[in-house]
Amino acid sequence: MTKKLWIASLFSLCLFVACGGDDNKNPDWNWGGEEDGGGTDKPAAVEKPRYVWIDAAGNFERYANSIDNIKEDLKRVKETGFTDIVVDVRPTTGDVLFKSSVGEPLKRIDIWSNEGYRWMERTATWDYLQTFLNEGRKLGLKVNASINTFVGGYLCPYGLGYEGMLYRDASKKKWATVINATGRQVNTMDLQNYETDWGVKFLNPANNEVQEYLLSLLSDLAKYKPDGIILDRCRYDDYGLMSDFSPESRTEFELFIGESVENFPADIMKPGTDIPGKWYKRWNAFRAKTIHDFIIKAHDEVKAISPDTRFGTYVGAWYSTYYTSGVNWASPKYDPSVKGAYASWADSDYKNYGYADHLDFIFLGAYAGVNSIYGQGEWTMEGFCKQGRELLKGDVPFSGGPDVGNGSGWEDGGQSARIGDAVKTCIDNSDGFFVFDLCHVRMFDYWDAFKQSFDTYLKTLE
Repeated sequence: MTKKLWIASLFSLCLFVACGGDDNKNPDWNWGGEEDGGGTDKPAAVEKPRYVWIDAAGNFERYANSIDNIKEDLKRVKETGFTDIVVDVRPTTGDVLFKSSVGEPLKRIDIWSNEGYRWMERTATWDYLQTFLNEGRKLGLKVNASINTFVGGYLCPYGLGYEGMLYRDASKKKWATVINATGRQVNTMDLQNYETDWGVKFLNPANNEVQEYLLSLLSDLAKYKPDGIILDRCRYDDYGLMSDFSPESRTEFELFIGESVENFPADIMKPGTDIPGKWYKRWNAFRAKTIHDFIIKAHDEVKAISPDTRFGTYVGAWYSTYYTSGVNWASPKYDPSVKGAYASWADSDYKNYGYADHLDFIFLGAYAGVNSIYGQGEWTMEGFCKQGRELLKGDVPFSGGPDVGNGSGWEDGGQSARIGDAVKTCIDNSDGFFVFDLCHVRMFDYWDAFKQSFDTYLKTLE
C-alpha cells in the first residue's frame, strides 16, 4: 500500500469516527475453555469480554464538553451488553485527555461534522479520563485507557492547519521520523504539503529521549489506575520500511550488529525503495527489537505504579505485512523465518523479538470487509482470528474484532444484518470481542444489532 493510501485509511478511522511473566497475567477474565485455547482447568462456558473502542477524534464533538452525553452513551453501552470500554486519551496529535506532568492537554482536534471539516475545541476543564472512569464504573463497566504511542503531531489536509508537540516545539524536530527518501534522508517535519504530506507525524522509536518522554506519560496515566492500558500505534511511521533512518537509528543499529554499516542506507535498503541490501533482514530484526524492548519498559512503568492494571497493545491482524511497521506481535515461540514468503524478510533471530509473552492482553484488528467475514487466511475476520490463535501460541488472551465504519461495505452503514455474523465469528475464534468504534455504532444505529448478537452469544453459555 502506498504511503498516501495508508495515511488516507488512518485518516478515515480518526475522522469518522510490555513486562513481567505469567505472575502478572490475570487469565480468568477472558480465557476460554480447552477448545478455545485456554487451560484444561477452565470451564468451557466462561463468558468472554466485549469491548467497544471510543476514538478521541471520532467522538470529540459529542464528548469533549458534555458529561451528560458521556453518561447517556455509557448507559446504552452497558444495556447493549458490552463489558468494557476502551477510551482513547491520546489521539494522533500527541496531546492528552488526562492530567500529565509532561503532556500538553488536548485543546482542539480536526473533525468532520454537519458543518464540514473543521477544528473542534475543548473548553471544558473537567477531567476527561476520570469522568469515563467514574461513570463507567458506576454502571459496572471496566474502563481501559488507550494512547497513540509514537506520535507527536498531525498535519491536516485541505489547508486546515496542524497541531501537536512537534509543531509547537522546534527543538523536538530531532524526535521526528527520518525517512529514506530518494537521494537523501528527510525529516518528516520538512514534509508539509497539505495535499501530499498530511497525516500523523510520528516519533522515532529508536530515540532514547522519545522513549523516556513516553514512559513519563505512561507513568502519569497509570496513576489513574484504569482497568487496562493499551498502546496503539506502538510502531514505526506510516512510511513503513522507509523509516526510520535517522543518525540515532544508525547508531543503535550498528550497536545491534556489532559493526559499522559501510554504505548507509543502501546496505539496508536502496534509498527511496524497499529493495533489500545486505543488512535488510538484520534491520527488520533491529526494528522489531526496538519495539519489543520498549514494550518491556512500558509494561514495567505501568506495573510499578498500578500492578493490577492490565497492560496490552492494539495491532493490525495482518501479520504478513505488519513487519513493515517494525512490530512482531507474535509469540517468540512462533518462527516466521521458516514459513515461505515470510523468510524473505525474517531471519532466525526475528522470532526472539515477538512480544506476546510480555502482555496481559492484546487486541487484533480483524478489519475485513463486510463480505469477508468467513474464510481462511488474512483479510477475512475468521482467518485473522484463527491466525492470531496460531501466532500467539497461548501466550496472551486476545480479542479480535471488526471496524464497522470503514473499509469495504462498512463505510455507509446499513449493515445491521451482518453484525451478528461478525460478532459470532470473532468471539468464537478469540478470547474476547471488540469493535471499532462507538461513533460508528451510534452513527449507524447498530445498538440493537449488537444487543441481539450478544444476547445470542450469552444464551450459548447457559
